[in-house]
Amino acid sequence: MKTAARMDSIGTETAFEVSARARALEATGKSIVYLQIGEPDFDTPANVREAAKRALDDGLTHYPPYAGLPDLRAAIAEDITARRGFPAKPENVFVTVGGKGVMVYAIMALVDPGDEVIVPDPGYPIYDSITRFVGGTPVPLPIRQSNDFRLDVDELAALITPRTKLLVINSPENPTGGVLTRDDIERIAELAQRHDLVVLSDEIYSRILYDGAEHVSIASLDGMLDRTITLDGFSKTYAMTGWRMGYAVVPDWLVKAYSQLVINTISGVTAFAQAGAIEAIRGPQTEVDAMVEEFRARRDLIVDGLNEIPGFDCLRPQGAFYVFPDVSETGMTGAELADRLLHDAGVCVLAGTAFGGVGEHHIRISYANSRENLTEALRRIGAFIATGAAAPA
Repeated sequence: MKTAARMDSIGTETAFEVSARARALEATGKSIVYLQIGEPDFDTPANVREAAKRALDDGLTHYPPYAGLPDLRAAIAEDITARRGFPAKPENVFVTVGGKGVMVYAIMALVDPGDEVIVPDPGYPIYDSITRFVGGTPVPLPIRQSNDFRLDVDELAALITPRTKLLVINSPENPTGGVLTRDDIERIAELAQRHDLVVLSDEIYSRILYDGAEHVSIASLDGMLDRTITLDGFSKTYAMTGWRMGYAVVPDWLVKAYSQLVINTISGVTAFAQAGAIEAIRGPQTEVDAMVEEFRARRDLIVDGLNEIPGFDCLRPQGAFYVFPDVSETGMTGAELADRLLHDAGVCVLAGTAFGGVGEHHIRISYANSRENLTEALRRIGAFIATGAAAPA
C-alpha cells in the first residue's frame, strides 16, 4: 500500500514533534522545562468560557452557517474596522478551524503548480509546507537579526518574478518577534501593486506588542484592500488555543473560493465555541491587557538572562512571545544546541531550522511560561553552557 505522491512534499510543524519527544523523555523521570510551544499559559477568560457554556445549554449544538455565526462575523468586522484601520464587511469574514485554515484556503485558492510564493525565512513552517503540497514553489525571504528581524524590502523586490503569485508577511513575527515598521509596510504595498501580487498578512500576534510598537495592517493602505487576505484568530490574544478558531477577512473576489473550500473541508466551526468568541471580542479586554503586560515582563527576564550566558546574542523583540537568539558563539548549531539542551539540561526549545535555513545558528524560545519556569530554564542553560554537561534537574 502506498500514499499519494503529494504526501512526499508536505512538511510539518516541528513544535508538536519535539513536544512528543520531550514528553517521552519526561516519562522516564527526566525533569523538563517546556519552552517550545507557542501557547499562552493563561486560562481562557472566564466570561468567554461562560458564554460557551450558556450556548451549550441553550442548544447551540447543531451545524452553524459555514462561514460562521452572523453575530461573530459582525463582531469580527466591527473589531477589524476599529483596530486595523480598514473597512471590513461581515460578508467578507470567514471563521476557520485555527489560523492554519486561513493559510490553507489562501494557498489552495490562488496557487497553481509552478507558481511562486514568497515566504519569510525564518517563518511559520506551514506557509512553505502547503505551498509545496499544492505544487507551488516557496521562495524564502531572509529575515535576519542584523535587520532587527524585519524583512529587507530591497531583497524582497529582487525575489519577485513573473511567476510570483502570493506574498506572505507576518508581523509581529513567529519565530523572531520582529515587527515591520510603517515604512516597511508602505514599501511592501507599493511592490504588491506594481507586480500585481496578492498578500497574505498573518496578524495573529497583532495585539501582543511592547514598547510602543505600532501594528500596521497592510489592507489599510490605499489600493491594498482588494489584494490582501488578513489572517487573525483567538488562540494567542485570548488564550484560546484549544478552541481552534481563526478567521480571514478576504476581498470580494475571493468570497466564492473561500466558501467552496470551507464547505468542502469543515462545513463550519463548532457552534458553541463561536459563541465564546463573540464574547471574547465584545466583552472586557482587561485580561488581554494584563496578559500582554506579563509577557513584557517575561520577555525582559528571558532576554536579559540569555544575554548573560556566554555564546548567546538575543535581541529584545517588540512583539509576540518568542525570542530567537543567535547561538553561533556556543560552537554549536541551533539544532545541536536544542538537542543537547533537551537531553542534557532538561530544557525543551526549538532549533531555528524548524522555521527555515536562515535559522541555522538560532534557537526559538517561547516565553509563554511562568517567570518561575523561565528562571529555572535560564539556570539550567547557564549551567549546561558553563560545564558542557547536564545541569542538575
